[in-house]
Amino acid sequence: MNRWWIYQRERFPLVAHGPLIAAFSASAVSYSALLRGADELPRWESYAVAFLVSLGSFLLLRIADEFKDAEEDAKWRPYRPVPRGLVTLRELGWVGVAVAAAQLIAVSLLGWQLAGLLVVTWIYFGLMSKEFFARKWLKERPVVYLFSHMAIMPLVDWFATGCDWVPAGESMPAGLFWFLAASFCNGVVIELGRKIRAPEQEERGVETYSFLWGRPVAVTAWLAAMAATLGCALMAAGRIGFVAEVAWVLGGLWVGAAVLGGIFLKTLKGKLAKGIEAVAGIWTLALYLTLGVVPLVAR
Repeated sequence: MNRWWIYQRERFPLVAHGPLIAAFSASAVSYSALLRGADELPRWESYAVAFLVSLGSFLLLRIADEFKDAEEDAKWRPYRPVPRGLVTLRELGWVGVAVAAAQLIAVSLLGWQLAGLLVVTWIYFGLMSKEFFARKWLKERPVVYLFSHMAIMPLVDWFATGCDWVPAGESMPAGLFWFLAASFCNGVVIELGRKIRAPEQEERGVETYSFLWGRPVAVTAWLAAMAATLGCALMAAGRIGFVAEVAWVLGGLWVGAAVLGGIFLKTLKGKLAKGIEAVAGIWTLALYLTLGVVPLVAR
């Protein structure tokens, strides 16, 4: 068991991912309930299933990455768990099967009608795992690659909203588009934020966005993704009467991110690059709390 604890700490740290996924899933359930104008709070089972399935989905994405990147990791990143022999791809494959089975069991708690939404995410996940059968073509087009992979975010979020409206016996509430769009844009924020590095942090064979595009373009793209997320979030907030609160919180964070990005470009310090990734996490937490959990509690 110790080696699996080491694996999660290195490749899927629950301490870091758990709170973000909890906010992500709780926001989806809460936002759906607000859109429906539900008289009662969502069932606790809805929150539990949304969290467990979302956690499993992101773990499956990590496992898929281990398979996709096995050759490159063996060549350029031998310190990672799989190439150094801590765990094997076969073992990870069985973990993936167990995770998928656990997701189905969780779905059964709310009714099998919800399984259809889960299958949609599985289908897209399967295509991602095979790089849409166009790995070389996608690798040559970083923006297309980024967007094609971030599309999984609104799909997982869509399932999480279904944990509210499916057991309630209702159809998907109108107005979910902007919430799902914010989720997509925020996925880009996270992905860019974790792949902007200072010169001394760059690794041979690792295609970070700071390496591919240069640091000024990468930081600008990161801030633009945050701005796009803010725009979508404001549209979503308009549906639930929470625009001012979202504008103040996310607007303030965007200004802080812009200042951090500017200082990083001037100094190129590694600590500031790590700060960019940390801010992306804080931004994500703030986005989902202000779009679902906080307005539901305030109501």
